[in-house]
Amino acid sequence: MGYQLEGRLLEVCNCRVLCPCWIGEDPDFKTCDTIVAWHFDKGTINGVDVADRTIALIAHIPGNILQGNWRAAVYLDDRVTPAQEEAILAVYTGKLGGPVGDLVKLVGEVVSVEKVPIRFTVEGGKGIIEVGDAGYAELTPYQSATGETTTLANTVFSTVPGAPVFVGKAIEYRSKNHAKMGKDIHIKGHNALQSVFRFQA
Repeated sequence: MGYQLEGRLLEVCNCRVLCPCWIGEDPDFKTCDTIVAWHFDKGTINGVDVADRTIALIAHIPGNILQGNWRAAVYLDDRVTPAQEEAILAVYTGKLGGPVGDLVKLVGEVVSVEKVPIRFTVEGGKGIIEVGDAGYAELTPYQSATGETTTLANTVFSTVPGAPVFVGKAIEYRSKNHAKMGKDIHIKGHNALQSVFRFQA
């Protein structure tokens, strides 16, 4: 049956603005540490309704993003039912192929899968992601002289394949994952991206 998913992305990393990974270049500091979250406003996976649920990755990328070998801790919204959990993980482990399947081929190791409270908001072009006690980021977009959100499209790499992204920066980015990922982070003013996506397979 496959999947049809529509929703919003929030992404933050320790690269400067704009993250070079999106055009296939090496990360600013040789490696990249990131929080990426996809919130489903509506959608079904193999007939299972997953509307208003979120999946987030806290990941370490050891070099050029296109070379893969990401290490990732996976977090699911703690409101997911067993059926929703199975369905979402089927998409995000690549079992159902499609655009998400192509993306997650870059993940070399999943260090954990947990269900935690996830707060995901996008209001007026700004966004917050809070992943239990493990991660937090507050994002704000860049805007043109006429007040439109600055948009990046047709990139070499994307965490929302086929969709443009809104360029921004993180007012704050925290990640407490030393035990799993070997690093804790607390920085301000670094790269952030937002998007609206439609995935189908």
